[in-house]
Amino acid sequence: MSAMLQARFQSKVHHRARTWHFDREAETLPRERLERLQLARLRATLKNAYQNVPFHKSKMQEKGLSARDIRSLKDLAGLPFTLKSDLRDHYPFGLFARPRKSLARLHASSGTTGKPTVVGYTRADIATWSNLMARSLACAGVRPGDVVHNAYGYGLFTGGLGAHYGAERLGATVVPVSGGGTERQVALLQDLGARVLCATPSYALNIAEVAEREGVDLRAGSLEIGVFGAEPWSEAMRAEIEARLGLKAVDVYGLSEIMGPGVAVECEAQEGLHGWEDHFLFETIDPDTGKPLPDGAAGELVITTLTKQALPMIRYRTRDITRLARERCACGRTHLRIRRITGRNDDMLIIRGVNVYPSQIEAVLVGLPGLAPHYQLVLERRGSLDELTVEVEAASAEGAFPEIQRQVGHHIKSRVGVTAAVVVKRPGEVPRSQGKAVRVRDLRPKAP
Repeated sequence: MSAMLQARFQSKVHHRARTWHFDREAETLPRERLERLQLARLRATLKNAYQNVPFHKSKMQEKGLSARDIRSLKDLAGLPFTLKSDLRDHYPFGLFARPRKSLARLHASSGTTGKPTVVGYTRADIATWSNLMARSLACAGVRPGDVVHNAYGYGLFTGGLGAHYGAERLGATVVPVSGGGTERQVALLQDLGARVLCATPSYALNIAEVAEREGVDLRAGSLEIGVFGAEPWSEAMRAEIEARLGLKAVDVYGLSEIMGPGVAVECEAQEGLHGWEDHFLFETIDPDTGKPLPDGAAGELVITTLTKQALPMIRYRTRDITRLARERCACGRTHLRIRRITGRNDDMLIIRGVNVYPSQIEAVLVGLPGLAPHYQLVLERRGSLDELTVEVEAASAEGAFPEIQRQVGHHIKSRVGVTAAVVVKRPGEVPRSQGKAVRVRDLRPKAP
């Protein structure tokens, strides 16, 4: 980076360092007040679910519970879990606590493994979501008046409209470009002077790559903040994005079943994502036994909604693996922090007895000399064993492919502990993402 660009980047960092709150009172509630609010909202949520959702009523009756039996937050551990399969089993509206005609909007996840999961919102739910996403964007460093280039996909996916409504609620100017048309996106980033880019991290890299190919240096432009989520990504990926776009890459977390983006977000300290505890209860559990884990222990994240009207979720198992920390943050916010998601239970690969998350391999690949930051993992069954092939892309067509192959295989074996075949592809041959990246291609025979 040139001295001029370095000076500009340092100026951006200095500008971002000033803490600002969208809702200071809510974001800095003393722990005791926050927990009293959580308990009151939890009991109201359980009452809503018990009275209006037969599924939840039946599950609670099986345990001999009602909302009146929840006298402290510790009683949460006695409540039944909700699973993603429960939404599919009650497709499309069976878990809703409000009649369909009273819903303002429906969203749905992809149905690549079966029926999609359908989620719904009342007008009050959308207002809550907009406020929480505005709070999240402000926490990430976005300010009223900023131009926000929103490259999350619009439509049934919650990312696009979630970021859009939140940015408008904050008072920003939104460019609703959605995904795709990457050359046009590069031009719009230049012409409209966006300070903020919202996208999946893999698509942010795609934008950077297209800009470089066209001779456009986005690092010298107006971009300062990237708010990236919707897929797991590593610290190595963060460093790659920041270096190539000249911005600060901030992690945002959410999932459609709980709300959408804006459930948690990093602040300027970047020591975990603040989970908004006035609207959600967070736990970690042992994914095998379902038993609660103490703060700091790695486990599966479980979330209970506290303010959703249309689709209350009780102890929803996210399948995301993380740790929780409740120490007060340097930014002054009192809400707990969710450490970076390291993977998902249902994304975990077992290769010859070794547990592997795609994000672990990403952390090895991104930044290796001679490699572009694009890859796919291919799973095949050979005989009775699963085999992993890692497809990587050379940064240059003139790269020393055999040496790259040897180094990648060595690094994966030494740092992840699994032996993988490595295929080095020419520049541009690994598929690019315009939304969520497809990191794993599972070619194993499906069970009958």
